[in-house]
Amino acid sequence: MKTYRYTSLAFAICLGLSACGGSGDDTSEPDKKVYPAYTDMTASGGDTTTYDASESGHGFSTPAPNLTEAELEHHLEGDLSFETAFTTAPNQEHPDLDGLGPVFNNTDCNSCHQRDGRNSTPIVPAGQERIKLSSASGIFLRISKAPAEPCTEGNAANDYCAPIAVPNFGGQLFHRGVLKARADWEDNLFGGQADVYLSYETKEVTYPDGSSITLKKPLFDVENPYDAPGETKGSVNVTSDLLQDDVLMGWRNGMPVFGLGLLEAIPEADILALVDENDADGDKISGRANFVFDAVKAQAGDEHPVSLGRFGWKANTPSVRVQSLGALRGDIGITNPLFPDESVVGTALHDSYLTRTGFTDTGEDENGNPEADAAFSDSVVFYAESLAVPARRNVDDPNVREGARLFDEINCTGCHKASFVTKSSGDIGGTAMIDGHKGQTIYPFTDMLLHDLGEDLADGRPDFLANGNEWRTRSLWGIGLTQTVNPQAGFLHDGRAATMEEAILWHGGESENSRDAFMNLSKTERDQVVAFLMSL
Repeated sequence: MKTYRYTSLAFAICLGLSACGGSGDDTSEPDKKVYPAYTDMTASGGDTTTYDASESGHGFSTPAPNLTEAELEHHLEGDLSFETAFTTAPNQEHPDLDGLGPVFNNTDCNSCHQRDGRNSTPIVPAGQERIKLSSASGIFLRISKAPAEPCTEGNAANDYCAPIAVPNFGGQLFHRGVLKARADWEDNLFGGQADVYLSYETKEVTYPDGSSITLKKPLFDVENPYDAPGETKGSVNVTSDLLQDDVLMGWRNGMPVFGLGLLEAIPEADILALVDENDADGDKISGRANFVFDAVKAQAGDEHPVSLGRFGWKANTPSVRVQSLGALRGDIGITNPLFPDESVVGTALHDSYLTRTGFTDTGEDENGNPEADAAFSDSVVFYAESLAVPARRNVDDPNVREGARLFDEINCTGCHKASFVTKSSGDIGGTAMIDGHKGQTIYPFTDMLLHDLGEDLADGRPDFLANGNEWRTRSLWGIGLTQTVNPQAGFLHDGRAATMEEAILWHGGESENSRDAFMNLSKTERDQVVAFLMSL
């Protein structure tokens, strides 16, 4: 795309020609700026868009306006379920609330997705080197064993390229626990599988114009695992399964949950049409699809239970149902019809807990059913599928319009594809599609694909077909309201970026050219790109 800034040399030449009469008869005007089609768009979510969320701390919590009366009632039931805080089993007075843990990351969905947006980024107070992650943290840790070689095609024999669970720990680290979850509970009364500490390192980035900005990167230390109390990575003799050198750790921040039903309704063929794994067009942007194990298909008896990954930071879940119910079981420890077994079942911690306490927390209620019944589970899923998408704002602002043009000019749209049209029929995630999601033109600004974003953002941990450098392109709709909904929220997979500008500067790999182009803009132009993003 053309740029429209004259260099001083070009300007002088132009003046010279005019003075000599070299172009005296040329009355043509300079090329007019061309603005992308999304510049004036306001209805980010089609008919599911809400226009009253701009200044509200609950701007992500509005039900889609095109729900039927019955769907709205179901949505409100799900809203209550989403905020339900679970308790330790047994709870005689409220048995419908028991089953928490025995190890977990949070007690309810809202704690990781505050007001349906991002969670708060933990702060290390001045004068402290680090803090211990507590109940207030919405950040958690994926863990797995390093594979012997990359997995490139999933099948039953290789567990569909799923991450390899850490023996006696599983695939996620739970830093909290119920009373006496650990055998050394006298010293760790409510301890989880291990203690997690957060610190930050900083680096300075200088623009070509001489201005600079300080970026911060979170660092995490895992210590005191339940299988070797007091041990750290620096111990003389490391015995814990968790602290071995081949254990990979990837930090995750809770994502916003609005608009998920629309992303689920994008035709698979339209996503796969954007794959450019070998960079055939030479723009240094590839884009790969992740194909992942699908628990819904497996439960239905499908012989090849694999689907396109759409959700999660590495596109490691195929549907809102798998994502939501997997988090219910994983993050909180609440079993459900899709995931009826505890995340830590069969581990030494769980076996010891049941033996020592005699508590009935095997993942089943008194009738042998999962802790969350089908009605509760379905309502949580429907809630996440049926939240409204906030409308764009300030689209007539000249700076926002210029930012939209520059966003396209520096090829941010190479990954953040502006729009899709949702499919007009069919099921989604094994259930019927919401009528209000059919045939909608939406503007999520994502291609739903994996991209290598460079070493600075890499966690080194593969997840199905995604490698350790790859991340799914984040949807940008609503991003300008993130800190209106939660002023303490950060951006990127671990919350490291406090602003949109910081988030851009962390980009590398396939997005390096766009980042560098952003850095070479003038301060005014950089502010315009940010203004555009804040309008979404």
